[in-house]
Parts: sequence; structure tokens; C-alpha cells
Amino acid sequence: MKITAKDVKELRDKTNVGLMDCKKALQETDGDIAKAVDLLRKRGIAKAEKKALRDAADGIIYSYIHAGAKLGVLLELSCETDFVARNEKFVEMAKKIAMHIAATDPIGITHTDVDPALIEKEKEIYRAQGLNSGKPDNIVEKIVEGRLKKFFKENCLLDQPLIMDEDITIDQLLKDAINTFGENIKINRFSRYEIGR
Repeated sequence: MKITAKDVKELRDKTNVGLMDCKKALQETDGDIAKAVDLLRKRGIAKAEKKALRDAADGIIYSYIHAGAKLGVLLELSCETDFVARNEKFVEMAKKIAMHIAATDPIGITHTDVDPALIEKEKEIYRAQGLNSGKPDNIVEKIVEGRLKKFFKENCLLDQPLIMDEDITIDQLLKDAINTFGENIKINRFSRYEIGR
């Protein structure tokens, strides 16, 4: 199939990936733009994982105050250079993440940030629910494992689907940004403030 410049441009607009990479992806997927997007995202994840090992010593502290001034978020989003930290798209991403935190109130960035005592308490609840429903022990343990994964997805920032686009998680948003900017980008910490809480 012949790959046109229009196809390459469309893929580039959707992915922010270089023209040659877009052309190669289209050739490998017989011109199917949706498949090419998936292919580039998979490759981007591999690149992002390599870049995640690099030091991200620059970045910004982004503050978001929700309408009515009763809810606010401080977010530390880091990158490798001041050039990226000042980029408008980087700042927009920080705003999206801060707004997401305001809306979802995560308890940690990853499951390793969750208090082990809370994890044990949740496991006990899920185990009791499973046993009370009459399930055998081996099935109960699988139920506990599945519900714990769901708990992390609902409560850990990187596992949560982005509220503005539920097709991607916060982790995928960061990996896509790493691919776009060519630098390691990570959420170092955040604080969410709400009047009365």
C-alpha cells in the first residue's frame, strides 16, 4: 500500500512522533493509522522506560485552585531540563494532573506509597467478604488479589484513568510525554488541600 504524505502528517499530528518514525509505522501496519498509533505507543513505552532511569532534577511546582477556592493541589512534576519545564505543553500536562488529583483524591502515587496497614485492612475485608459468601479458600485468595488490584487502580495516581480522557492512565500520560519531550518526566509528590478536611 502506498503511504501518502497526508497519512504521515495525520499520524504525526496524533502522536507528535518524528516523520520518519511515522512513515515506518505506517509501512509496518499497511497504512492503518489506528494500528500505527498503537505501534508507536508501544515503542514509546519502551523508550520511556529507558528514559525513566535518567535523573529528572528540573521541573515545576504547579498549583491548582478549584473554583470557589475550597480545594487546591500542589504538584511537583519533574523533568531533566529547564527548557522542557518552561514548555507550554509540559505546564498544560501539570495542570491536567493537578485537576485530576483535585477530582479523584488519590492516596499515593503508586501502590508502594500506600500504608501497609491500610493494605492489610483492605485484604481482611475482601477475605471476610469472600469467606462469608461461601467461596473456597483458594478462590477467596484470587478474589482478594483482584479486588486489591482494583483498589490500587482507584486510589493510586499512576494507575488511575485520566478524568479528561479515561482511555489512558496517568502513567500512560507520563510515558507519552516522555516520548514527546525526549526526557524523563515524573511526579515526585503532591498535596491536596480541602477546606474542612
